[in-house]
Amino acid sequence: MGTPPCARLSPRLSKVNLFTLLSLWMELFPNNDQKTIQRRRNGLVVVHSSKIIGLHCSSTELHAGQIAVVKHGSRMKDCDLYFSRKPCSTCLKMVLNAGVNRISYWPGDPEISLAEDKVLNNCYSDAKLDAKAVERLKSNSRARVCTLLQPLAYNMLQFVEETSKKCEFLQSINTLDPDFKLEDFFTECRRNRLQEFEKLFLISNSEAHKEILKTVGLENVCDDVHFTNLRHKMEDLVILLATIDCSVPKYETFRFYCDDSDRACDEHTNNEFQDFARHCMVQARLLAYRTEDQKIGVGAVIWAEGKSSNCDGTGARYLIGCGYNAYPMGSEYADYPQMDEKQQKDREARKFRYIVHAEQNALTFRCQDIKDDEKTMIFVTKCPCDECVPLINNAGIKQIYTGDLDAGKVKADISYQKFSGLQGVRKFTWQKAPANNILTSSVRVHRKRGQNKPPPFQSTPSTGIVNTASMIYMFSFATALPYLHIDSKAHDRYIKLPGFFDV
Repeated sequence: MGTPPCARLSPRLSKVNLFTLLSLWMELFPNNDQKTIQRRRNGLVVVHSSKIIGLHCSSTELHAGQIAVVKHGSRMKDCDLYFSRKPCSTCLKMVLNAGVNRISYWPGDPEISLAEDKVLNNCYSDAKLDAKAVERLKSNSRARVCTLLQPLAYNMLQFVEETSKKCEFLQSINTLDPDFKLEDFFTECRRNRLQEFEKLFLISNSEAHKEILKTVGLENVCDDVHFTNLRHKMEDLVILLATIDCSVPKYETFRFYCDDSDRACDEHTNNEFQDFARHCMVQARLLAYRTEDQKIGVGAVIWAEGKSSNCDGTGARYLIGCGYNAYPMGSEYADYPQMDEKQQKDREARKFRYIVHAEQNALTFRCQDIKDDEKTMIFVTKCPCDECVPLINNAGIKQIYTGDLDAGKVKADISYQKFSGLQGVRKFTWQKAPANNILTSSVRVHRKRGQNKPPPFQSTPSTGIVNTASMIYMFSFATALPYLHIDSKAHDRYIKLPGFFDV
């Protein structure tokens, strides 16, 4: 006999790997001002009590660590920091002085680059001198400065690939275009992403990588066994990030459009804003892989846009909060039902009454207040249900970005009927350019009579930060995660926090 459905779990990201991936992704935050940066960018995730309180990246003037101190100040006490590159001495001394608990960094090329041969062969280069200063600061610090990488759960890469292919946008293209070949498209897209990410986050030459690790104080992982294990973990995380990125593909004539307006708006025609929306949706997709719901993973991220730019590499935009669907704080996993209406006929024994939704967690554990005079946006991988729509409306959120596959339906005990009639909040769903939508005098969508098929996909390798002005982005994230079963004994009777907690 097989294992009963209630005893099976889909693989999940550990919180350490989630925060690490978010830091790598923040390094790629789309900002036109970043074109002038000559040094390495650094992405940073600030975590307090397993809750994300900040997502930052380097600006033209400040490093990510400096930005975090300016933004959070003494609130950084006892926080954990996750950097996409080892911070320089200037950043490290400031964050250590703020009283942080732990600093984790990606074991690759540091913020002050050591990757160039002329630097490696020069004992008195600025990069090597800075690396020595960092090691001295590290050895005299109470905070733990380390590399944290955990192996992925069993079948995690396969699970992410399968669920990424089944995201709403890719499936819609497959439906609209009879010539669209999903497998070929996904394979080519991931190949391009991998080439880009490997160049950014991995060092292809093993010996050069060892030299850099020794210079930054990681001699203990340079023996063959530990080094091979480290490289394997790094490669797996890069593959996973590239795969999730491919679930938000680039495709002509698709982008976020406002459902309740026939006129053009800035969000429709602003390519930089569309890049930002795409970036936030990938963040939400990453969060969805921490879900406790064994069937449907949902992630939500809330960002706000201030009235003026600040020191952060994110410009005027800043994080409000984020979360994913999980059981209530302090509960034990075995305390609640695990099945939905398709598995359990007894309504009392179904899970939907106990799961805290991603939008609810994002609002509950937000790190900033929502201001009425600023544009606040929520990016959620699945159409908000009737439980969440009133919360979003009354919280003061101005815009929703999501897929609308389930709008107006009742699925698995959950109703999505309020989303279509939502008033006071602008709804942006990914869709093909409406025939009656006037964009601008320079950006128009022409539809000939009888022309229903979208134009062929332009496959173009990505180059660094997402910044392709000629490409219109469109995104789809109604994540319907199918079962991928693994042994769940290790999860029984485990105490968890909603939104962020250890595996």
